[in-house]
Amino acid sequence: MSKIKAIRGMNDILPDQTPVWQYLENTVKTVLGGYGYSEIRMPIVEQTDLFKRSIGEVTDIVEKEMYTFDDRNGESLTLRPEGTACCVRAGEEHGMLYNQAQRLWYQGPMFRYEKPQKGRYRQFHQVGVEAFGMAGPDIDAELILISAALWRELGMSDAVVLQLNSLGSNQARAEYKDALVAYLNQHFDRLDEDSQRRLESNPLRILDSKNEQTREILENAPVLSEYLDEESRQDFEQLCAVLDAAGIRYEVNPYLVRGLDYYCKTVFEWVTDKLGAQGTVCAGGRYDGLVKQLGGKPTPAVGFAMGIERLILLLETLEVVPATVRQTFDLYLAAEHKGIQSDVMLLAERLRREVPGLRVRVHCAGLKNIANKAKQTGAPAIALLRSDADKGALLSLWHDEETAYDLSPEQLVAELTRIFA
Repeated sequence: MSKIKAIRGMNDILPDQTPVWQYLENTVKTVLGGYGYSEIRMPIVEQTDLFKRSIGEVTDIVEKEMYTFDDRNGESLTLRPEGTACCVRAGEEHGMLYNQAQRLWYQGPMFRYEKPQKGRYRQFHQVGVEAFGMAGPDIDAELILISAALWRELGMSDAVVLQLNSLGSNQARAEYKDALVAYLNQHFDRLDEDSQRRLESNPLRILDSKNEQTREILENAPVLSEYLDEESRQDFEQLCAVLDAAGIRYEVNPYLVRGLDYYCKTVFEWVTDKLGAQGTVCAGGRYDGLVKQLGGKPTPAVGFAMGIERLILLLETLEVVPATVRQTFDLYLAAEHKGIQSDVMLLAERLRREVPGLRVRVHCAGLKNIANKAKQTGAPAIALLRSDADKGALLSLWHDEETAYDLSPEQLVAELTRIFA
């Protein structure tokens, strides 16, 4: 009988990898907590119409990438390909959005059917941050400041660059879209196949084309900034002023658009040149019309998402993961012989109670060459319990040294409190 393997592009996260995931997730939680954001958790399955109405039926995600199926009642359901629409649905359903200000964040798996490659998978994980009910550019700036704070905490500020653009109001964007389509139609035969298809369905996405010939054509195309409405222009200038005052470096990229239909006004991406083609590590922007589009009252909103797999790949590429992150325990505790194994178990329980936060791993297998086996685990501290006819229970303790020294259980508690306090 053949072995069953994981689905292609849906990967196991093994024990030697999870400490880095936890490090990243805990750092995110700490940073967001410092800005007063609250966690929300949504289901991974939603009604298919939620994504058709939010993302847009003519986007690549809806047309090609969603995992969609009919349940036993014939209702069309979809594994969530992104989190913003889910967060809007949850906020609206529970009466959290209208005439209220909300700062929310979430994390978890997303699903898209595409060719798996390094940093891009069919089941991937995101952290999303969403703010509702605030219309000014100050909240846009806050989200960018949050992401910048996270890069500082992770030690990767020098490896990422912020790119900004403004898409303007829906009306301004529609006027620009007409001008762009008219220009590109004059060069239709020279456009790559993907761009030819998008010209009718989603022409703004052509601005993000990587095809060299299409990029040459775009050099003389109408520029979105020339079509901005006055409100969007002022908001963008105020945003840039806040970032300048905060010392946040950025580039204005007139070709930056987001792949989802609901974005308006400010859009941004943090990009890196350390990961090859998968250069975007965080992206977002304003989506003031989405709540109304999904049946709610008009509500200003802005948010961003970042891929956990890609961030971890960047952390490891830069070699900035602290060495202690991969350390899963502080003390390896073993018995000299089987007759005192129960004493070891009880001692471990005592240590966990009396030394807060101490992580103890007890040796429960064969008792040959205990000290050598313990050292092979990379344990930062090793204690071997033995029985002395004259002195009673004694422990030989190694901690960052080649030689051991003897302690009583009480002395061990005191020593570990000193070491790990």
